[in-house]
Amino acid sequence: MNDTPGWASPGSAPSDGRQPGASGPAEPAGRPGPDRPAQPADQPDAEPTGPGTKWSKEQPPPGQWSAPAGTPPPAAPGPATPPPPPPPGPGWGTPPPGGQGGFGGPGGGNGSGPGGTGGNWGTPGGYGGYGGYGGWGANWGGPPPAAKPGVIPLRPLGVGEILDGAVSTMRTYWRTVLGISLTVAVVTEVIVVLLQGLVLDSASTDALNDPSATLSELGDALAGAMIGSAVVFVISLVGTVVATALLTTVTSRAVLGKPVTTAEAWRDARPQVLRLFGLIVLLLLITAAVLTVGALPGLIVAFTAGGDAAVALTVLGLLAAAVVTVWLMVRFSLASPALMLEKQSITKAMGRSTKLVRGSWWRVFGIQLLATIIANVVASIIVIPFTFLAAALSGEGVGGFVEGTGGLGWTFLVISGIGSVIGSMITFPITAGVTVLLYIDQRIRREALDLELARAAGVQGYGAPGATPGS
Repeated sequence: MNDTPGWASPGSAPSDGRQPGASGPAEPAGRPGPDRPAQPADQPDAEPTGPGTKWSKEQPPPGQWSAPAGTPPPAAPGPATPPPPPPPGPGWGTPPPGGQGGFGGPGGGNGSGPGGTGGNWGTPGGYGGYGGYGGWGANWGGPPPAAKPGVIPLRPLGVGEILDGAVSTMRTYWRTVLGISLTVAVVTEVIVVLLQGLVLDSASTDALNDPSATLSELGDALAGAMIGSAVVFVISLVGTVVATALLTTVTSRAVLGKPVTTAEAWRDARPQVLRLFGLIVLLLLITAAVLTVGALPGLIVAFTAGGDAAVALTVLGLLAAAVVTVWLMVRFSLASPALMLEKQSITKAMGRSTKLVRGSWWRVFGIQLLATIIANVVASIIVIPFTFLAAALSGEGVGGFVEGTGGLGWTFLVISGIGSVIGSMITFPITAGVTVLLYIDQRIRREALDLELARAAGVQGYGAPGATPGS
């Protein structure tokens, strides 16, 4: 071992004539001792003969070392010093002060205090120490933070970080996000209100509340109600698709810290809007098919034999179908961002979602369920007061609305429509943002997407050999 300040003990190294573990300074090679004859003057390098040792008989007390040149003499002996504390446990915290055997003390060597030798390795000015030549600093509390050019850090995300990223996107790029959500919600709600007020009025469904209505009148009313609900659903679906497509582009840019206008988001999303609409329609058809298959055995028994067994079989079939539907919808839940951001086809996007969700089904399900609950609760806080206000200002008041006897007048439709618009402005960004960030998180975990995102964001040296994360 080289005699290096800060690492080796002061004095000569064992290779210079000392034995490891021996105390005291080395003696000259030719010095006579009690058990060692003097070397002849003409043979200074001759080996000693006979038993004996190379060390002087007079040694300093055990456990003490000679101080290096330039070090002041030690102070007079005082009270016994307590033993140094044990080294810290796993993890790096604040180092103990110098002279206590910890890393990063104030001495210049590897000793207790200035220049001492109490095991204070790597002190400032020493070699290889934390805070010396190592350069890691004295208070290292964990790995360096990951790069965060946008709304999320470029590393695997937690549940809170995904939700916070969606909210941060709304807060940071509120003009674009709320502009898209407001525009889509207003256009969608205006069309729905006009259809409900002009075409789908309550006159066609009055027969459903009339006990004396004939079977044909009930059939016509039921068909009209179903058609009206289907039209409203399709319009709402189109609005959801457009909002999801645009907000997916905005969120993906927000991850990189790059703002995007509504026009730029539409230009990027427009080629994939029809495919996204086809994807959502396909998922709805899959859901309907699974529910139909689940209820089919019970319906067959009900038409052939009837009885309580048919009802029980239908309920059990629907419950089993619902479980399968939830499993499939979570499995395909990341198909929308895969289709928009990777420019995939419908089937390839569904395959990508299946690959990303595999092995993380419960995590994806829990995060999306939590985001849906939060978005709907916040939206309900806004929508429900508007609904009761609309009912109070309509013809038959809140009582008629609760009992189902009140008609859908223009006052009710307009006021409740305003509440729906405000609620959609909240639910659209949260649900779309969480889905996109969950997709990015899964790709970071499985495909190291953070390296590509860092390069796209212009983070210098991220992912290079020897680079510090977050640099």
